[in-house]
Amino acid sequence: MGSIAIVTDTNSGIMSAEADALGVHVVPMPFVVDGVECFEGVNLEAPAFYARLADGADIVTSQPSIVDLGKLWVEVLETHDELVYLPMSSGLSGSCETARSLAEQHFPGRVHVVDNQRISVTQREAVLDALQWVAEGRTAAETVALLEGAKLDASIYLMVDTLDYLRKGGRITPAVASIGSLLKIKPVLQIQGDKLDAFSVSKSFKAAKRTMLRALAIDVESRFGGVDNVHLYVAHTNRDADAAAFADEVRAHFGSDDVYVDRLPLSIACHVGPGALGIGCAKRQFASR
Repeated sequence: MGSIAIVTDTNSGIMSAEADALGVHVVPMPFVVDGVECFEGVNLEAPAFYARLADGADIVTSQPSIVDLGKLWVEVLETHDELVYLPMSSGLSGSCETARSLAEQHFPGRVHVVDNQRISVTQREAVLDALQWVAEGRTAAETVALLEGAKLDASIYLMVDTLDYLRKGGRITPAVASIGSLLKIKPVLQIQGDKLDAFSVSKSFKAAKRTMLRALAIDVESRFGGVDNVHLYVAHTNRDADAAAFADEVRAHFGSDDVYVDRLPLSIACHVGPGALGIGCAKRQFASR
C-alpha cells in the first residue's frame, strides 16, 4: 500500500513545530493587517497582533494562495503517493471549496480534500484521528469517508466579548447579529456542523461559563453517551489565565482529566476578537487516545 500524508491548515491550531512532531504538513492561513499580509509565527506574533487589534487596525483574513497550496501539495507528493487535506469547515470559509477545485483539476486521485466541518480544537482532533486511521492501514478514500462520517460528532460553545469582529467579517447569521444591539451581555455562540449561530446570552462572565458547561454536558450525555466517549477542550483568545482556570472547572464538572487547552490561532482571532473563551468536545474514535 502506498504512503499517505496528512495535511491541514493552521486554523487547526497546529503550527509548524507541532506539525513536525506529529508528522503532518500545515498550510499557513494568511490575514491582512493594514494592507500587509501576515502569517502567525512568521512576521507577526500574538502580542503585537492584539496590540494592533486594540489600536483599531484594519484586519481581514484571506484564503491561502492557490499557487502556494499547489506547491505544498507537489512537495508532499514527491515523498507520498497520496495526501488527505483537512481544511477548516466549508461553512466558515471558501478555502475548502477552492482546495477541492484545485485537487480535482490538477491532482485527481492523489489529493483528497475533506470537509468534516471542523475548526480549531475539533479540527486538530480530526487530524489526529486521520493520522491514526492511516497508521492502521486505512486507504486515503477510507480515511476521508471516516472523517466525513464523523463531521457532526463534535460541538463547540464560544463566549465572545463583542460581536463587532464577527459582524465585520460576515461570519455571523442574522440571528446572531440581532443580539448585537443588546448591552452588557456576554453572547454565547454555537458551532455544530458547518454553521456559527447564536446559542444564548448571559449577563456576566461567570454566567456565560455556566451556560457553556451546561450546554456541553447535555451534548456529552445525549449525543455521545457520556464523558468516557469524548475528548474535551478549552480554547481562547488572549486570556491564558482564565482559560487555565476554566479548564480546571471543566475537569471538575465532568470528572475527566482529558481536557486539552489551546489558544485560538490569530487567523481565527481576527473574527472573534480578543477575550473569547470556548469549550468543546469531539467523539472519541480510539480507546487508546
